[in-house]
Amino acid sequence: MIAQSAPAFKKLKAGDLIRYVSPASTPDRETTLKRADAVAALGFNVDFGPNAFSKHGWLAGTDEERISDLNAAICDPNVRAIFATRGGKGSYRIADQLNFEALRHDPKPSVGFSDITALHLMVSKQCGVAGIHGAVFGDATDGIDQENLDLLCTMLTDTGEKSFKTRPQEPTASLTTKGTVQGRLIGGNLDMIGTMAGWGLPDLSGAILLVEAVDCQPGRVDRVLTSLRKAGHLDGIVGVAIGQFTTTDPAHAPRLVALLRDHLEKLDVPMLGGLPFGHGKLPLSVPVGTCARLEAGSRELKVAY
Repeated sequence: MIAQSAPAFKKLKAGDLIRYVSPASTPDRETTLKRADAVAALGFNVDFGPNAFSKHGWLAGTDEERISDLNAAICDPNVRAIFATRGGKGSYRIADQLNFEALRHDPKPSVGFSDITALHLMVSKQCGVAGIHGAVFGDATDGIDQENLDLLCTMLTDTGEKSFKTRPQEPTASLTTKGTVQGRLIGGNLDMIGTMAGWGLPDLSGAILLVEAVDCQPGRVDRVLTSLRKAGHLDGIVGVAIGQFTTTDPAHAPRLVALLRDHLEKLDVPMLGGLPFGHGKLPLSVPVGTCARLEAGSRELKVAY
């Protein structure tokens, strides 16, 4: 059993309240309500922050409105988990304004990915409270991925560990090396890791770095990884867990893999690629800020929840 090193949030039970907020961009109302109904069907109560569907340019309300919703959820003892309606852009603008004292006093998980990585990183830096990189992610049919929904429910309500296997069809699977390491799993969306560097990125010493990216352009990926490495932000990591790196141009995939190998091999730590995290086909939710064990030889990542 993997030892749990992060402060545990109180596990949810039937009837507990989950609040949806929009720290970044405005979500599609119909899709969001459908996903909230699926969460409610698991036995939870669900409500929404006042500004969950607001619009202010490309954001779900002003910075003041979005942080107000977040902090209200953090401070409300009846709210036991906070779900982001979507990612998009903007959570990095308010990540330093979270009520960290209240979150330390009453740890509760935030669930979201993509732009929400900014919040996960800042919470890890300031509080060490675990979260979940993922969502009730949908497909083109009904907007719900039942496997991921069930997994998310288990991680919120139970304790244990989950083994995630490499998907050989993912281009990043070829980046897998050798070795076994253990440490806290920290990271998420690569752009957000780069955005938070220098002010919101936690110390990665002893951590397994989780990376995934969407709409990948080789030049942008190269710039982010170059900045992170040369600034020393990746010093001390013990392993790299590599998720989905999606691109609209399939021709970019081999170049992206080569680029990732060029940067990540310089870290001289075990790497495990092809993991089902990110913006690709049927991504799964994964705890962040909890202890994980990366076993490159067996091509699996075991994560405590």
